[in-house]
Amino acid sequence: MARIEINGLTKEFTGLTALDSVDLSLEKGQIVGLLGPNGSGKTTLIKILNGLLKPTAGTVLINNMTPGIGTKKAVAFLPDRNALPEYMTTDQLLELYQDFFEDFNREKAEAMIADLGISTSQQMKKMSKGTKEKLQLCLVMAREADVYLLDEPIGGVDPATRDYILRTIISNYNEDALVIIATHLISDVESVLDDVVFIKEGRVVLHKPAETIREETGESVDQLFREVFRC
Repeated sequence: MARIEINGLTKEFTGLTALDSVDLSLEKGQIVGLLGPNGSGKTTLIKILNGLLKPTAGTVLINNMTPGIGTKKAVAFLPDRNALPEYMTTDQLLELYQDFFEDFNREKAEAMIADLGISTSQQMKKMSKGTKEKLQLCLVMAREADVYLLDEPIGGVDPATRDYILRTIISNYNEDALVIIATHLISDVESVLDDVVFIKEGRVVLHKPAETIREETGESVDQLFREVFRC
């Protein structure tokens, strides 16, 4: 059974169609790249999957449920910007996640935070951008979720931080889970992707395993992306 099943998904805003009749089936046990330039519909799709936006038309099922309260227990979400209270310390955020999510593995989170040398007593507002991003990722990946929705997890951080973030994703998700990485930084994530979805102007224009793309085209996913999305 697919972890995520999407049929005819359309999302319209005033004067804009952000998603246009999207059909997509994503299986468990995969890391999927949701790839497209800025404004292609990636974040809108992620927000619908997380229940933050409602579709204009079409259906979305996660573990056979419509996104909402029932799927919150199964979905771990990393937004593209900090959504945590900046006044809180690392320790307070650990308490918050432990109280809020039954599947939160605090021991795993503490191990990752210690590995990074992040202070447990420092407030988030006093941390660097890279440290904030790492801390958010540690909290999200310490959940034993069925689906991980990661919106631009490596955007705006240095190459060393990107490498750490990708290693953290690979080594901490449940093997039966589905991980979706929405990004436009293809070359940085290509090595970890099992499956690839290209989204352009709100439509899915390609959905194939990453290895199949390389075998059929003789090109990397990044090279094909540059061709498909050439201005």
